[in-house]
Amino acid sequence: MTVSPPPAPGELRILPVHGIGEIHPRDDLAGIIADACNAQPATSLLDGDVLVVTQKIVSKAEDRIEAIDTDDPRGHKAIVERESVRILRRRGDLIIAETSHGFVCANAGVDLSNIEAGYAALLPVDSDRSARRIRDAIRHRLGIEVAVIVSDTFGRPWRRGLTDVAIGCAGIRPIADLRGSTDSLGRELQVTEVCIVDELAGAADLVCGKASGVPVALCRGIDPAWLGDGSVADLVRHPSEDLFR
Repeated sequence: MTVSPPPAPGELRILPVHGIGEIHPRDDLAGIIADACNAQPATSLLDGDVLVVTQKIVSKAEDRIEAIDTDDPRGHKAIVERESVRILRRRGDLIIAETSHGFVCANAGVDLSNIEAGYAALLPVDSDRSARRIRDAIRHRLGIEVAVIVSDTFGRPWRRGLTDVAIGCAGIRPIADLRGSTDSLGRELQVTEVCIVDELAGAADLVCGKASGVPVALCRGIDPAWLGDGSVADLVRHPSEDLFR
């Protein structure tokens, strides 16, 4: 099998990984992803690749799925309440809640899309751990060092539209801290911290889509300086620094 040539310096490629199929509880998710990647020359895994894996298939593989009453349009709200550590706002059927992970999001991340009728998908208990399991299993299986981002769809205050963000990561630093470096005019940057994992998650969603049945994307050409240890917990702003809570 011919592997596509690596990206040129400064080039970043984001490729959909086809052939994942339906995921069921206790499936070997890392093995399924590795096989799907290596089934196509363009996505055959290389050291330094970053895999963006959507939360839904992680939750399915980890059996974070619960039955709901399909006759009750609010049947999943009890699960939302249980998965919330704090309710910030309510408007009609919408709840903005803080989860045990520290995420502030709609309905505590409990989701009914892309899942069989009568069931709701919950966030993984520890999405960083989920990412590590996939990374470690691929290393053991193939001897290849990849990084993994677990992504989910969030809304954003003051802006319309949804975007994917990282809710877990392994093998990649969540933030590129540019403070102390200089801009193109030689001025020292004072506050610039780039959320690498969120930017990759959002870009990956553009090739996966919401209705295409492609739950994994491969990012190639990542700056090696971005790779390393980190946790999505590093992204959660402490309440003492939050002007709106």
